[in-house]
Amino acid sequence: MDCHHYDAHRCRSCTLLEVPRAQQLSDKEAHARSLVPSPVWLPTVAGPDAGFRNKAKMAVGGTAAAPTLGILDRSRTGVDLRDCALHSPGLTAALEVVAGFVTRADLTPYDVTTRRGELKHVLLTESPDGELMLRLVVRSTADETRIRKHLPWLLKALPPLRVVSLNVQPSHAAVLEGEREIVLTPQASLPMRLEGLELALRPQGFFQTNTHVAAALYAQAREWVAGLADVRTAWDLYCGVGGFALAVAGPGRTVTGVEVSAEAVAAAQATAPDGVTFVAGDATAWALAQPGAPDLVVVNPPRRGIGEDLARWLEAGEASYVVYSSCNAESLARDLALMPSLRPVEARVLDMFPQTTHYEVLVLLTR
Repeated sequence: MDCHHYDAHRCRSCTLLEVPRAQQLSDKEAHARSLVPSPVWLPTVAGPDAGFRNKAKMAVGGTAAAPTLGILDRSRTGVDLRDCALHSPGLTAALEVVAGFVTRADLTPYDVTTRRGELKHVLLTESPDGELMLRLVVRSTADETRIRKHLPWLLKALPPLRVVSLNVQPSHAAVLEGEREIVLTPQASLPMRLEGLELALRPQGFFQTNTHVAAALYAQAREWVAGLADVRTAWDLYCGVGGFALAVAGPGRTVTGVEVSAEAVAAAQATAPDGVTFVAGDATAWALAQPGAPDLVVVNPPRRGIGEDLARWLEAGEASYVVYSSCNAESLARDLALMPSLRPVEARVLDMFPQTTHYEVLVLLTR
C-alpha cells in the first residue's frame, strides 16, 4: 500500500507500511504461536491491505470554512486525512460531503490550545450494505439547532446516510466521546448484515472495524461450535452488538450475551431470535453471580484480557468449552496460564489491522 501522508511524515500511524505484507503476516503468526500453545493452527485470514476500514475516527481541525478531518499534529494543527487509503471507498466519498456540511452549517472546530470551538470529532461508520452512520462529537449542544436546520441538505447530499447523532463530550481531555448521545434521525441503528447474521449497530455500540475479517471471525466460531453436539447452553461475554452470540446460536441451544454498554445491548436485543437473550452488565460480575455455568463460554474482551477473576472462575467452573477472541495475544497468554484445565485445541490468526503490529487471534479451548 502506498501513502503520500506517510511518505511526507504527516501521519505515521501505519507503523508497518514499509514491511512487505507477507512478512507482516508471518511475524504475527510467529508472535501468536510463541504465546498460545495450540496444537493446530488454521491458515491465517488476511483480507485486503487497503480500503478495509468500515469506520473513520477523524479529529476536526482548521476552520469552519476550511475544516480538516484527520488527526492533530504535535502543534495541535489539523492534518487532513480524508483520502486515507485504509478507509473503504464509501467512507472516503462520504467524508468529502461531511466536510462540506461542516462548512455549510458553520460548525467551528474545537481548538485544543485555546479550548474554544465546538466540533471535536467526526465518527463515520459504513455497513456491509454501504449504508452510513454519522456521529458528530461536540463540546456542547450550542450548535444543535443549526445542525438540525442543515440536516435535510446532508441527507439529500449523502443518500446512504441513515443515522445521524450528536455525541456531547464537554471535557478538555483526550477522550473520544462522551456519555450523552442525541439521535437526530428517525432511524437510530444501522443494520450490519454479514455471513448470515443480521446485527444492529447503535451510535455507542462496538463493531469490528474490518468487515471482511469480522465475517471470518464469526464464521470460524460458528464452525467450531457447530461441531460440539453437547453444547446446549452458551454465554457470550463482552458481546458487543451480539455477533458471537448470534453466530453460535442454534436449534435447541440457549444463548445469553452480556455487555456493559446498554446501547449495544439494546441493539442486540432488536435482532435477537428465539433462544437468544442479552443482558446489560459487567461481564465478570454477572458471570460470578450466576448459580452455575453453561456448556460453552465465548469471551471477546478488550486488550487487557478477561483478567484474573474471570479466568479463575472459568478454571474452577463447569464449562466444557471456551472460545476466546483476543486482540492482544499477550493478555490472552496471561489468561490461559490461569486456566490450565482449559487447553487450546485449535487457533487462528486474523489480520484485523493490516499495516500495524495488531491482530486478532481466535482460540478454541476444551476442558
